[in-house]
Amino acid sequence: MLSARRVLRGSHFDLHFGPSGEAGARLGLIVAKKLAVRAVQRNLLKRLAREAFRQMRSELSANDLVLRLARPPGLRMDTQARRLWRADIEQLLARTPR
Repeated sequence: MLSARRVLRGSHFDLHFGPSGEAGARLGLIVAKKLAVRAVQRNLLKRLAREAFRQMRSELSANDLVLRLARPPGLRMDTQARRLWRADIEQLLARTPR
């Protein structure tokens, strides 16, 4: 399924997208244990992605989006790291075709 979709690449995430049969955009998340070993970090990345999607959903076209962690995020989970991850997610969502 992911191979048939188009991809946008960010510094930590890849955003796969394709047309949706639904009225609005939908989001799927893939955060592998192999890249983010600690459950706390995986959950944080998912929360950041869901919140960014929730805030930008009205601006997005009707696509199925799959956000996938592509590179290890590192062990830091401080405010600066959270801002970097959130900015990466928001940039990818903003670059999807309208």
